[in-house]
Amino acid sequence: MTNDWRPTASIGTLRERARLLAVVRGFFARRGVLEVETPVLGHGGSTDIHLASLATRATTPAGRERLWLNTSPEFAMKRLLAAGSGPIFQLARCFRDGEVGRRHNIEFTMLEWYRPGFSLDALIEETTALIGTVLERAPGPLRRRRYRDLFREALEFDPFTIELGALRDIAADHGSLDMSEAERDDCLDLLMSLVIEPTLGREGLDVVVDYPASQAALARRHRDPEDGEWVASRFEVYLAGLELANGYDELTDASEQRVRFTEDNGARQRLGLPEVDVDQRLLAALEHGMPAGSGVALGMDRLIQLALGKASVAEVMAFATPNC
Repeated sequence: MTNDWRPTASIGTLRERARLLAVVRGFFARRGVLEVETPVLGHGGSTDIHLASLATRATTPAGRERLWLNTSPEFAMKRLLAAGSGPIFQLARCFRDGEVGRRHNIEFTMLEWYRPGFSLDALIEETTALIGTVLERAPGPLRRRRYRDLFREALEFDPFTIELGALRDIAADHGSLDMSEAERDDCLDLLMSLVIEPTLGREGLDVVVDYPASQAALARRHRDPEDGEWVASRFEVYLAGLELANGYDELTDASEQRVRFTEDNGARQRLGLPEVDVDQRLLAALEHGMPAGSGVALGMDRLIQLALGKASVAEVMAFATPNC
């Protein structure tokens, strides 16, 4: 008889998880941020080449349609912002195909919130306050680290200016992989994950800023004051070698967002990846007008894992893959 019916987390851990989720809700209630719920299914998925969206067929008033399970609640929450919701947060069930491991699960809980009128600096401050509240201890000193400086320090090259052939060679050496046809961002992502990320957040919170403009996703872009290079207006927060949060100065330009979606699907086609339907309702909401501000997505399972001192996200989930 198989025992895989049993939960992957103990009942005691699940009680602690419930308590920490209540702590999150209390944090936002005190700050006047509205909790919302949005659908798990939508007519568009994430076009990001690094994410694998899951889709299903469903019978709707329009007939048999392909609907996408969200990789984050971002699109629907931005539609609420455009409708005048004001600041909002959500503890959302999200799905990313193929992501299983100590830090990943195909189905997981994302804490996502949006702050109209907030700068990135203001949102970084609130994000670090939320992390400290859930951990119930000071996470240590906060360090702000520039993406290109991390590469200069750890690998002794500037990721914005290094020649692609040389970058491929360095990535191949560190990853023991054939990177001869790899795109620039693929090489940088490999080196970031293998060399740099494990060193981040070891003595407190590390906030990484000024990513390459090609990694802006749904964020604005700005000029690097060092040399005028375009960079992404976004940040990521690391603690104990784990990426916890990813924040954006949100893009509000519908035309620019449409171009980025098209470019993403073009890149997916070149890489032999399936094309993903674009969320036309999000684009319509941006055309209507979404207020300027910042938003952030935080991996709630990872944060609870750290708060409870567990070795993997499976230990803080009732039924992690494949026990689901």
